[in-house]
Amino acid sequence: MTAWTPGQPLPDYVIGHVIAVLPERLVDDAHVVVREGKIAEVGPHSPGLRYDLDGRGAALLPGLVDAHSDALGLELRSRPGTEIDATFALASTGSRLRASGVTTVFHGLAFQRRSIVGMPIGSPNASELSAALCERDDDYHVDHRVLHRLDVRCEQGRALLEEQLVAYKARRPAVAPVVSHEDHTPGLGQFADPATMCRWLMIQEGMSETQAASHVTRWRAERERYADVRDETLVWLSTLARAGQIRLFGHDLATGNDIAELADRGGLVAEFPTTMQAAKAARDRDLFVVAGAANVVQGGSHTGNVSAAELVAAGLVHALASDYLPTSMLAAAVHLARQGLLSLPQAVTLVTLGPAVCVGLNDRGALREGMRADLVLADLSPTWPVVHAVLRASPQTAPPPSAS
Repeated sequence: MTAWTPGQPLPDYVIGHVIAVLPERLVDDAHVVVREGKIAEVGPHSPGLRYDLDGRGAALLPGLVDAHSDALGLELRSRPGTEIDATFALASTGSRLRASGVTTVFHGLAFQRRSIVGMPIGSPNASELSAALCERDDDYHVDHRVLHRLDVRCEQGRALLEEQLVAYKARRPAVAPVVSHEDHTPGLGQFADPATMCRWLMIQEGMSETQAASHVTRWRAERERYADVRDETLVWLSTLARAGQIRLFGHDLATGNDIAELADRGGLVAEFPTTMQAAKAARDRDLFVVAGAANVVQGGSHTGNVSAAELVAAGLVHALASDYLPTSMLAAAVHLARQGLLSLPQAVTLVTLGPAVCVGLNDRGALREGMRADLVLADLSPTWPVVHAVLRASPQTAPPPSAS
């Protein structure tokens, strides 16, 4: 076995006596061999087999892939009126992610000047956090990536995203950047019922009922004045998506028409569809569907939209994302399996291989030969699962050849 330097990944090792969670089945009392940071073998643990780590019957699954996380924003501004150093916020978020079994994360960076309810931006914006993400020093622990969240009616957001995409291309990435477009105008998407936004403003911003209603009316009118910006931005995104320069997501889509427009502009993923109708339309157009893990754990949407568990039961979901609660991912998978909606391998796939496919990463998400050895050892027997250890492959581990 290669000598190990504390704090860095082990390139070669054997884990024994685990329940290996493969995409299609479980292997009881299994062993997993890792060579040069990749999975070399998965099979039954034979008597006398030597191993470096005894799993003692715990579950071994691939590192979780979170396709949409807003946890960094919550860490950056954990209290109203406060903001901590961006590099510390990233490191702190990374610690929480590792404790949740997440080894690859796409942080939602906001390319917009106002929040989803029309207040001065309170989620992390790209200019604040891009530098921190580029200068991170914990790649051995979590693969930090960016979900570029673009407000399609914000001119400043589009200009900033254009700059970011140029810089991204200059780094010669192996995969196209992920861009998710959104429009939170009251009466659309997540806020199809404007009263939902009013309740949000009353709870989160401390507004009175009258103040919230007045704000929603003004915000809706202002957003409508930028409808031409929206149209131009969507044409621009469509051009990039069809050229393969971005991987396009649509956020909070509500209708079959919304889905059809996303598919026609080259979109590949519908994230957090707000209705059963939209999710079914996405399936009919061969789009991937990402639903909320927190929605599953909570038993429904906090804004009154469709239940993610109902979408899973209907066979419409390809992946679950944490949205704002990293610990919800593994918990949601276990919950779905216990409810009998999916087998455990199928449920785990929703937080591993499924999201990896959605974001275009073909080198992770499954206990298969040749895949990255991003591994999670967990006890799935308590009411809520407990992560015991996270073993991540070196960032330099080369991916397998792309499928043709």
